[in-house]
Amino acid sequence: MKTLGYTAIEATSPRAAIDKARDYAGDIHLLITDVIMPEMNGRNLANAVQALHPEIERLFISGYTAEIFAPGGVLEEGVHFLQKPFSLADPAGKLAELPGDRQ
Repeated sequence: MKTLGYTAIEATSPRAAIDKARDYAGDIHLLITDVIMPEMNGRNLANAVQALHPEIERLFISGYTAEIFAPGGVLEEGVHFLQKPFSLADPAGKLAELPGDRQ
């Protein structure tokens, strides 16, 4: 994300991401998370981080198609989703679709 002009806060697990979001004093504009992870799914992670940073945008990624998640309700309608594999241009295009200028 650095090459796109963003500062990234990396986390190795959902729990670490929540801890970093809790401890981060500044604004966090965007959470990029996989949908399926050990420990916690991406929606639950996004909800926890959004409770700490209510204005955060969320971009979900997965190797599965978005339709796979619709019946189980893991992703809500209207969320931003990017299917893996993708090139650097794909996230840049998806970020351009999000509201506001975050760069």
